Amino acid sequence: MIYLDNHATTPLDPAALSAMLPMLGEQFANAGSITHAAGRAVAAQIDAAITDVARMIGAADDELVITSGATESNNLALLGACLHPRQTRRKVVSVVTEHKAVLDPLSRLKQHGFEIELVPVTDRSMSTAGLIDMDALASAVDDRTALVSVMLANNEIGALQPLPQIAELCRATGCLLHTDATQAVGRMAVDVDALDVDLLSFSAHKFYGPKGVGGLFVRRRSRRVKMQAQIVGGGQQHNFRSGTLNTAGIVGMHAALASCLQSLDEDQIRIAKLRDRLLKSLKSHCPNMRLNGPMISAFRGISGTGNLESVELKHDQLLRLPGNLNCCFYPVEGQSLMLALPDLAVSSGSACTSANPGPSHVLQAIGMSEEEARSSLRFGIGRFNTQTEIDQAASWLSESYEQLRKLIAVN
Repeated sequence: MIYLDNHATTPLDPAALSAMLPMLGEQFANAGSITHAAGRAVAAQIDAAITDVARMIGAADDELVITSGATESNNLALLGACLHPRQTRRKVVSVVTEHKAVLDPLSRLKQHGFEIELVPVTDRSMSTAGLIDMDALASAVDDRTALVSVMLANNEIGALQPLPQIAELCRATGCLLHTDATQAVGRMAVDVDALDVDLLSFSAHKFYGPKGVGGLFVRRRSRRVKMQAQIVGGGQQHNFRSGTLNTAGIVGMHAALASCLQSLDEDQIRIAKLRDRLLKSLKSHCPNMRLNGPMISAFRGISGTGNLESVELKHDQLLRLPGNLNCCFYPVEGQSLMLALPDLAVSSGSACTSANPGPSHVLQAIGMSEEEARSSLRFGIGRFNTQTEIDQAASWLSESYEQLRKLIAVN
């Protein structure tokens, strides 16, 4: 199996597994049981891990709420902030390309009487395809807006949104800014102060940590975010989220994120080279194949094409995650390609919507037809992928594409 679906989940980093094993064995005590030595020893490890994870994203330890993952974090951020008794504004602004873990809580807020406005993104004819329409956002955000939610890195086309610019609009109107940073944390430098966000969600299993654990940054410095708890019963974590802490998950998340950040710059460049190698090979062997989303060689604020190694890899310059590739193979259906390649793990879109047979709402939002969206595949290249795997995957894809294309031509 060649695994190129790292946007859906990632393999567990050996460092994370090593950190977790003691917590699943002899160090099993509840971190809340501080009345005895066993509980205090575990609590000390958890406190240190949470403090360090918070530091890695530029937050203070009391600004990080541990959750079961980004879906819960998004629900807590959106519902918790907007439904707080002191929140009097009744409008929320987001983006048409958001993950369902944001869009569905927004639907819940609509049931509570909130006005929901989804801002469009630039279409596929532009090098910035998939980036938010800033003029539309400026028109949407006003003094009635309680919160703006914009995904930092899109889970299907890898588009990186200009969060600092969006934050300026939010500060001018006094509304909160939330970002679903699930695809970004561990894959690029993420600093809550540099992004100027009030709330930030993430999941450990997207950066080689365990499933079932994640976090929500809730700003408590300079401007204090008021939150209404969505899970009650114990008052843990400053009453933001009750429940026994997932101790093994927390230490695993900490070890995985530390491992990612230790070699972040080198990994970004190496992964981008693998992504570019795959794209070049597919372009050579798959006639009419098209890239979906922002251009690979385009950099924010840099004209023309660029070399990843000549640019400091910062969010305010890159338009796309280094490991992301999304391609349209029309007229060959993506599902047909996947069925023809049982030893290649890729996807046709978000793992969280894979049960829905409908075409990708993200691809349709950038102007693709339903047929084109169904003919697209998403590739997520990660830290543990090799050049040999990329070359083999490209060969398999090219051969299957040609066979299916000829079959379609005959019929």
